[in-house]
Amino acid sequence: MGRVTERRRVVRIRGGAAGVRPDTLVAEEPLEIRLDGRPLAVTMRTPGDDFALAVGFLVSEGVLGSAAEVRAVTYCEGAAEDGSNTYNVVNVRLADGVALPDISLERNVYTTSSCGLCGKASLDAVRTSTRFGAVVAEDPVRVPAELLGRLPDRLREAQRVFDRTGGLHAAGLFSAEGELLDLREDVGRHNAVDKVVGRALQAGLLPLTGSVLLVSGRASFELAQKAVMAGIPLLAAVSAPSSLAVDLAAEAGLTLVGFLRHGDMNVYAGGERILLPDGTGAV
Repeated sequence: MGRVTERRRVVRIRGGAAGVRPDTLVAEEPLEIRLDGRPLAVTMRTPGDDFALAVGFLVSEGVLGSAAEVRAVTYCEGAAEDGSNTYNVVNVRLADGVALPDISLERNVYTTSSCGLCGKASLDAVRTSTRFGAVVAEDPVRVPAELLGRLPDRLREAQRVFDRTGGLHAAGLFSAEGELLDLREDVGRHNAVDKVVGRALQAGLLPLTGSVLLVSGRASFELAQKAVMAGIPLLAAVSAPSSLAVDLAAEAGLTLVGFLRHGDMNVYAGGERILLPDGTGAV
């Protein structure tokens, strides 16, 4: 299996002087996801938690909602030209009775580490129905703004690979009391979220009611969709959301927070879940 980091020679210039030294880089390799042996998608990812990434991706696609729907997840042998295992092809076998989705050319897409599900034919195709939609809209969780403001520091402190490379996104799953439940890092922000969601599915924890998903970058429509598909009621990002992410959050009953830095934040949707010091919601 590929390594999370790799070493490369670099010329470092400091104060006008150049010197040669080794540098630690985050690894990036393709992962092909197959569903019952049929190619579904290819994503550029940081190796590690590949099985969780694959099943988490299928949660966001509306294929999976529980661990019981998965028969097996395996690496495909003989993926390389010489017949060796590259550990870059994962096959997810569905349990008996689980419907196989239509794998058309619109769904068989190449997914880069930055764009996510770029191959969707239309906005309507992206708005995948979720079995947890009502769960998100009706989740009664409330989180104090002061507690939420401390989470980015906790996320950053737990990013061990980022400390060595400076080149990874992170997704952290927190309880409403601020406990870090899981953290995954990846070169792609959507992959990091899929790894968190996939691990939750494997542990039988979906839907992720009463939880907070914090991402280290911006909040795109795709990340908002992944939160809703996993039953997460609150998505926070240290950077900006997109307009479509805000629209989806408002429609789905998802609380969406952006620019969460140094205790400050912008609340774009679902403000009733963010408690101000006086005990009222930030509506």
